[in-house]
Amino acid sequence: MKITCQKADLVKGVNIVSKAVPTRTTMAILECILIDASSGEIKLTANDMEIGIETIINGNIEERGIIALDAKTFSDIVRMLPDNEVTISTDASFLTYITCEDAEYKIVGKSGEDFSYIPVIQRNQPIIISQLTLKDIIRQTIFSVADNENNKLMTGELIEIKDNKLKVVALDGHRVSIRNVDLKNPANDVKVIVPKKTLNEITKIIDGGIDDEVSIYVTDNHIIFEYDKTTVVSRIIEGEFFKIEQMLSADYETKIKINKRKFFDCVNGATPFIIEVDKKPIIVNAVDNSMSLSFSSVKGSMNRTVDIVKEGKDIMIGFNPKFVLDALKVIDDEEINLYMLNAKSPCFIKDDAGSYTYIVLPVNFNNPGAN
Repeated sequence: MKITCQKADLVKGVNIVSKAVPTRTTMAILECILIDASSGEIKLTANDMEIGIETIINGNIEERGIIALDAKTFSDIVRMLPDNEVTISTDASFLTYITCEDAEYKIVGKSGEDFSYIPVIQRNQPIIISQLTLKDIIRQTIFSVADNENNKLMTGELIEIKDNKLKVVALDGHRVSIRNVDLKNPANDVKVIVPKKTLNEITKIIDGGIDDEVSIYVTDNHIIFEYDKTTVVSRIIEGEFFKIEQMLSADYETKIKINKRKFFDCVNGATPFIIEVDKKPIIVNAVDNSMSLSFSSVKGSMNRTVDIVKEGKDIMIGFNPKFVLDALKVIDDEEINLYMLNAKSPCFIKDDAGSYTYIVLPVNFNNPGAN
């Protein structure tokens, strides 16, 4: 094999596929990036058997071939090359030469035939969405996905399409994040759970705007994301996602309208005193058109007050401050609405248009002076 390409194109391609190189594996071939120039285009691929990424880069093929190179070594070398044309060539023993201007490197490669290729999956009708919208949806929900593996279903997000409306749901047992988007293009109804890792990597490699599109394909076992010259294939999580419809009850006895930035600043004021293992709540006390927020631990205490517009009953309720902050960080609205039934029921943060809903479960507390 012998190919030439610009360093910038090579670096971009390597950065994209590196997201699918496993950090730990018993299969040495999976620690490699595959360079496939056997069919008239230069394709880079990485695959950890859960997520596979391939991308096509610009360049010229002088001799067709295929080689697998250790991902870390190859990536480190590529980044150090001069900003010029790069030549990559191999010999019959898989020894690979990488040259650029006065720089020359040699890497011992592996046979590309041993590489675990991304499965060939039949495409159905695509779900088409802008790259910017997809990134925003993931950013605004991914923090609610559970980190532990105790319940596999909680380690992914539900992607559901019904009547041409996209719903994305994430939950971890203490909170729920929901985003709803109207699709511009027709799409079949689907319901699939996508691993958190896949969605995190998607946000890292997609850099397009509102006019750049991603095509998403869903099968029984896989989900595929295609954009530009890059394809991401991921396994899905099998099982039936949690039924949250009962949680979305419209019943509430208190509605509070509040400036998001001021609310965030008040809750954030508790962070210097938070001790994670103590699970202390921040106590919210809404009376008339004023809300007081208090927090105390062995480190110290905080009291803040903010103006609100309240409808319905006064309420005192406790929350994990981190869960509230996580939701507030991703809401772009200047003002937000809180809906609460009582101190034992979840708090809803949602907009009038129904584009987002954040549900935070309350935390029990004894009294305002003993948090």
